[in-house]
Amino acid sequence: MTTLQIILIALFIYLGSIGSIVGNTIGWYTLGRPLVAAFIVGLIMQDVQSAMIVGIALQIMYMGNVTPGGAVAWDLSYATYIGTAGALVFGKGLDSTELIGMAVIFAGIGGLVGQLMWNVSYALNLPLNRIAQKYAAQGETRKMWIPNVALAQTIGFLCRVVPALVVLTSMTAASQQADFASLIPGWVTTALGIFGGMMAALGMGIILSFLWKKQYQIVIFLAGFILVTYFELSMMAVAVIGVIIAVLYFYGFSNTENKEGIKS
Repeated sequence: MTTLQIILIALFIYLGSIGSIVGNTIGWYTLGRPLVAAFIVGLIMQDVQSAMIVGIALQIMYMGNVTPGGAVAWDLSYATYIGTAGALVFGKGLDSTELIGMAVIFAGIGGLVGQLMWNVSYALNLPLNRIAQKYAAQGETRKMWIPNVALAQTIGFLCRVVPALVVLTSMTAASQQADFASLIPGWVTTALGIFGGMMAALGMGIILSFLWKKQYQIVIFLAGFILVTYFELSMMAVAVIGVIIAVLYFYGFSNTENKEGIKS
């Protein structure tokens, strides 16, 4: 990665975490989501196709990630930006499943660094409460933006951008030592491929567990799987077929209910 690419990715790691200035809607819930993060990293590193392969898998894996009571179990912004960047830097020459496995490894590193920095930022933000209380007691409401925005965002910026710069720069320096893909033993690449495939399958299983409300719905899933796998239809074609069947079912079911209501 070039210096500019490193700076841009580190900046988006910060933007993907903040809840003020641009708000959670644009920050944490948009720029911080794996699929969006992967697309941005792909644009920065000029490899959108590989980035989206990684992003889809990470999006599925982290779809159930929540932060109950303010507890950050995993930092999505750090995990996905670092994970995608690591996969693109070190995954040249690897196939898609091996690339996903590589991304998961670096996402784990990024997530742990992000979790640590969240705790550091919480500790550094504690003194800001006293500053805010002082301004509130003095009735100086116009100065409340200093602890709430200026100082808080400065701490957040430093706690996210600086560690990200260190991690990304270290990754770049390590990748320049040699062709990383050629140094990986065959059994490691095989393990990465299996691991990446397992993570994608696990993520799909999590999604299906939310979608399946009744047992007969597995037939619908299998029908779509057969259309894609054996009839080689595109996902768009299967989606159109699904919409047509849903519309016919809805209007057919509604007409049946209306007829039964008239008879009764």
